[in-house]
Amino acid sequence: MPKRTQLVLNQDVAKLGKLGDLVEVAPGYARNYLVPKKLASPATPGILKQVERRRELERQRQAEFKQQALEQKAAIEKVTNYSIPVQAGENEAIFGTVTTQDVADVIKKATNLEIDKRGITIPDISKLGTYEADLKLFSDVSAKVSFQVVAS
Repeated sequence: MPKRTQLVLNQDVAKLGKLGDLVEVAPGYARNYLVPKKLASPATPGILKQVERRRELERQRQAEFKQQALEQKAAIEKVTNYSIPVQAGENEAIFGTVTTQDVADVIKKATNLEIDKRGITIPDISKLGTYEADLKLFSDVSAKVSFQVVAS
């Protein structure tokens, strides 16, 4: 009796793998749960070729995303004078807050690039001045942007 069975996942399965992953599981788990619920199918040579082709396409797609992120980084860092106008009071204290959406809007206005605000990290801003934001454009591509908070 085989100790492990190879399957290809048809769906994401928690604590096991994602769609298209090749996994080894106990034969009872495969026979009684994964295959009847159509969460996985037995690994045949034809299916293994399809899985490898899918992986190669995903690698190419990720490489394209990385290239786009590098181009965005170059365009963003080329512009040096980002400024966010806010209402200010005495001692250069600002009213309200500067948010990641404000930073994303300023970058869009200056470079015409759409940046996801969830990938932006900014420090706490309570006064007028120059600050630095970290932009995560891709899993291993990030950019640093310096911006000024000025009185409107």
